Amino acid sequence: MVSRVIPVDPFDLVIFGSTGDLAQRKILPALFRRFCAGQWPQDVQIIGAARAGYDRDTFHQVVTESLQIHAPRHCKDTNALEVFLQRVDYVSLDALSEEGWDRLAGKLTKDRVRAFYFSVGPRLFGPLAERIKAHDLATEKTRIVVEKPFGHNLESARVLNATLAAHFSEGQIYRIDHYLGKETVQNLMAVRFGNMLFEPLWNSQYVDHIQITVAESVGIDGREEYYERAGAMRDMVQNHLMQLLCLIAMEPPAKFDPDAVRDEKLKVIRALDPVEPHHIVRGQFEGGPNGPSYRETVGNPRSTTESYVALRTHVSNWRWAGTPFYLRTGKRLVARSSVINVMFKDAPHSIFGADAGRHANVLSIRLQPNEGITLKVTIKEPGQGGMRLVDVPLDMSFAEALGPENQDPPDAYERLVMDVIRGNQTLFMRGDEVEAAWAWTDPIIAGWQARGDVPKPYETGSTGPGDAELLMKRDGRRWQGINP
Repeated sequence: MVSRVIPVDPFDLVIFGSTGDLAQRKILPALFRRFCAGQWPQDVQIIGAARAGYDRDTFHQVVTESLQIHAPRHCKDTNALEVFLQRVDYVSLDALSEEGWDRLAGKLTKDRVRAFYFSVGPRLFGPLAERIKAHDLATEKTRIVVEKPFGHNLESARVLNATLAAHFSEGQIYRIDHYLGKETVQNLMAVRFGNMLFEPLWNSQYVDHIQITVAESVGIDGREEYYERAGAMRDMVQNHLMQLLCLIAMEPPAKFDPDAVRDEKLKVIRALDPVEPHHIVRGQFEGGPNGPSYRETVGNPRSTTESYVALRTHVSNWRWAGTPFYLRTGKRLVARSSVINVMFKDAPHSIFGADAGRHANVLSIRLQPNEGITLKVTIKEPGQGGMRLVDVPLDMSFAEALGPENQDPPDAYERLVMDVIRGNQTLFMRGDEVEAAWAWTDPIIAGWQARGDVPKPYETGSTGPGDAELLMKRDGRRWQGINP
């Protein structure tokens, strides 16, 4: 099976903050890989914009070094790299002054898609939007791309939405969450709505509970200042895990249309129950042989910022009434693993007797590192001695199932940046969706602060604090393993 590359129309893409970490690690390598895949027309233009006083040649050196590190396989074709660099330009400008904006205006092409990627801190979103408008750089074909964090709470998200809305329509604003660009995340919708096998069972009558795990083995190195302000709840739960929950729980949209999909996601967020204090666990990693503690990392011996969150919530609607959703995420855990486990109920009656034990089907959707889907089914254990049952996986690794030509699929940023150019907002968050997520999150954080909660310590390289296991055990359940 050969993947089909759909060409895009000519475009100009301006990357504000093009000398920063995100642009160097993700955005520029993603653009280069899409160029190597043959998805670009001839006259595409990429313009880096930042405060650094580079000229075009100096910026080309920066881009080349970035691609050699983050897109090494593609960089072996020196001819492709040279042709790519011919389409890359640079402008030195200041987002908080008028310097450089006229030079940027002179480089843009008329009558084509014009995208502005805000690869900068949120405090610059407003000034950039204002100056793009003030210097007549915006057209009907203009889109702006903004990275998370989109606000720090509900109030700041509303202010930011209002600021952007003063200069651009909602249809021009692309709030990017890279998790939504992952191939397996998109396959959540394909599995649910493209297979008659699953959708009739996708409800509280057949599903016992759902677990969503995003575990990271890395710490917060290089993000200390931001993470100390945000914590795991703001950094991961409010956006990444919330989006995964929405895709799992939402009703089938009438059609695969950006607003139809996002309408259904919004309904899920608004149907979420408040989280009771005894249904949430905060944690903070301790130091040890594998590295310093969280407090040592941020340089604050009294920090109460959480690096781990586990919680139980419910979606109060007809489909999911009584079915708990368990979410957990953390830093410095035993392995890097993102997986959604749909835990089906036991058969209502076992004909094999008590000795056969309890067996239930589990659908595991792996997001990283080895993307794929596993369905655990019950069969007879081979051999003599009666009807002994055992659970075995029906495993589909995407890289194996789709053939060698598909073992290097586009990463999340490749897909999302190209969707911006196409004008497809399906995988991007809408303003009311962001605000609804903060409206659910803020009371949880406010409750911690009011009670003076302190995170539970957990060992680096573990599965998290022991209280997270108790959270499940009280309900007669247990977490599925965090597998490398």
